[in-house]
Amino acid sequence: MRNTPRASWPLKLAAAAGLVFMLAPLALIFLYAFSTEEKTYQWPPPGLTLEWLAVAWQRPDVWKALTLSVQVATISTAIALVLGTLCAAAVSGSRFFGRETISLLVILPIALPGIITGIALRSAFSLMEIPFSFWTIVLGHATFCIVVVYNNAVARLRRTSGSMIEAAMDLGADKLQTFRHIILPNIATALLAGGMLAFALSFDEVIVTTFTAGQQQTLPLWMLEELIRPRQRPVTNVVAMVVVVVTLLPILAAFYLSRGGEQSVAGMGK
Repeated sequence: MRNTPRASWPLKLAAAAGLVFMLAPLALIFLYAFSTEEKTYQWPPPGLTLEWLAVAWQRPDVWKALTLSVQVATISTAIALVLGTLCAAAVSGSRFFGRETISLLVILPIALPGIITGIALRSAFSLMEIPFSFWTIVLGHATFCIVVVYNNAVARLRRTSGSMIEAAMDLGADKLQTFRHIILPNIATALLAGGMLAFALSFDEVIVTTFTAGQQQTLPLWMLEELIRPRQRPVTNVVAMVVVVVTLLPILAAFYLSRGGEQSVAGMGK
């Protein structure tokens, strides 16, 4: 086993400074969630209290926004898993004219600025006279959730040995059986990781939601309005703290699933 060279002290200090720069604002959110000051961000906080946790728990507007965000993220992720997987299977499993162009068009929504996607969706809904509702939010979120699932599935399919698929079909398996027993087990962790990332992206999406939500409020939109017209600032920070945890957990899980899956692809290297 090769000895990995140790990082120099300047490199370690630079890495530590980068982490502090990125994480210090998050630490302030957690701190001000327990501040006794209700209207301003006073430094240092005059005192600490747990009362805002109970206040946030009892606010019906928080629960309404949270429920809507979870519902939208769940359905958007389900749509993305189906369409993203099918699209990845079609692109990676066959060769046809325009394949690379189709692949580019699939990933385009996440490459474009969110405001462009939001304006395009709003224009399309208005042109087709579709009223803004729960489903317009879902459709808006699904556009970029599909990309996340597609990228994960394509990457894993390209590492899956084609000889296993050929062997299964030589032994009499049809396409559905081959997909169920060979392809799906090989890409399962990639799909799970992609689904978790898609859920996290949908849960905290703001820009596209602004253009597709109408009068409804997801949790990020609720937080944005509370910051503009604050009533109890610590409550907003409590909710932000919950959002950090909710989005961090699936991202961490997706990271470990993707990392472990690289070594567990059946037939890899054969």
